[in-house]
Amino acid sequence: QVRLVESGGGSVQTGGSLTLSCAASGYTYTTDCVGWFRQAPGKEREGVAATWTGGGTWYYDSSVKGRFTISQDNAKNMMYLQMNKLKPDDTAKYYCAAGAGEYCGGSWTTETEYPYWGQGTQVTVSS
Repeated sequence: QVRLVESGGGSVQTGGSLTLSCAASGYTYTTDCVGWFRQAPGKEREGVAATWTGGGTWYYDSSVKGRFTISQDNAKNMMYLQMNKLKPDDTAKYYCAAGAGEYCGGSWTTETEYPYWGQGTQVTVSS
């Protein structure tokens, strides 16, 4: 059974940084499209970043490009989202997702492409 567990959320002030982690069990981060999504109160869940774990391909929403970095450690079966220069608009519950297939491509923001999801971790950015 695949299980993804996020950690690292919290409350920070504008301009601060957080690193989210996603630990996988029953699954390995190899040659797969994995990603991070977020959902703010009253809004739909949106794709934040994705990567093909085979190496060399990254995708970011325009709102986070240059501030967030997605990475993974295949040996530790972990995925990360480094978030810098946080803004109040980044406040949301963040979810890791996996299993979208061998290549992310243009569908990396499509939730239904990912069969495996974590329970989410809250990030709150105050002004």
